[in-house]
Amino acid sequence: MAGPGEKMEPWTTTRTLRFSAVALVGLAGCASVAGEAPLPYGAQARSLSGEVLYPPPIAPSDLARREGELARARAELEAKPRDLEAQLWVGRRLGYLGRFREAVDAFTLAALDHPEDPRPWRFRGHRYITLRRFDDAQRDLEEAARRIEGRPDEVEPSGAPNARGIELDTLNQNVHYHLGLARYLRGDLDGALAAWRDCRRFSNNPDALCSVTHWLYTVLRRLGRDAEARAVLEPIRADLDVVEYHAYHRLVLAYKGELDPTSLLASTSPSGGGGVDFATMGYGIANMRLCDGERVRALETLRRVEGCEAWHAFGRIAAEAELHRLGAVGR
Repeated sequence: MAGPGEKMEPWTTTRTLRFSAVALVGLAGCASVAGEAPLPYGAQARSLSGEVLYPPPIAPSDLARREGELARARAELEAKPRDLEAQLWVGRRLGYLGRFREAVDAFTLAALDHPEDPRPWRFRGHRYITLRRFDDAQRDLEEAARRIEGRPDEVEPSGAPNARGIELDTLNQNVHYHLGLARYLRGDLDGALAAWRDCRRFSNNPDALCSVTHWLYTVLRRLGRDAEARAVLEPIRADLDVVEYHAYHRLVLAYKGELDPTSLLASTSPSGGGGVDFATMGYGIANMRLCDGERVRALETLRRVEGCEAWHAFGRIAAEAELHRLGAVGR
């Protein structure tokens, strides 16, 4: 901000006014959380059981790298204030630092400038899931789904490249994937199934196939359609050339009876670098046990996942929603 007597650059003035508009009229979805108690300074959200959630811990070496990447993204945006790619990368880099609320604001500004492009809606919808704002997430992701209809799919560049440098995700795949998750977390199982079936059409590599197969199996089991659930597992083999999403691959092999679920969960940790994998596999195993009638073991696993350090992981969010649905929070 300019000091007293200083003149703002025109683009800075405009950007400040647009941030004010977001805050005043609730374009970032603020109205949906009206009435909630204010969060402490630095907190990002509350879990569904009321736990205050701060940015997940990041290793010092990773933190320095991610902060550098954010600084470069912001410099790019300074140079091109309304460039969509620059806007999106600022939001994505903020998310990688656990600054999810700021990421939502960044994607909101991108949506204001580029309302017909699906990408601001897709990315903001993802971060609304992280913040446990499932209604807002579904709204944004359905908006993104409308905007990708009939247009060619495109690669979605990764912000954290894998060891092989292979791009695994596409825009259409991610829109339908996250839409399915938002619907599932809200309890709309039929809607989730429809979205994940759409996602499956765009899942053209083993990693994408394993991740969507996990969710398809999960929702079909919840719907009591066990024969269909078993059928979706058929393409998943132990020798698939999975690049990055190994937790989903191993989890689906456990559904097939080729890996032991208890040993699988014991192979990772709810804290540190394995937290996301623990949440992923823990929720899947808990859901399988719940559908098999093993309620006590399922609840025990869900509570372990709910305490996982990686609170931004979809598995942990799903575990919270499950415990809330079962009325088992805090028991």
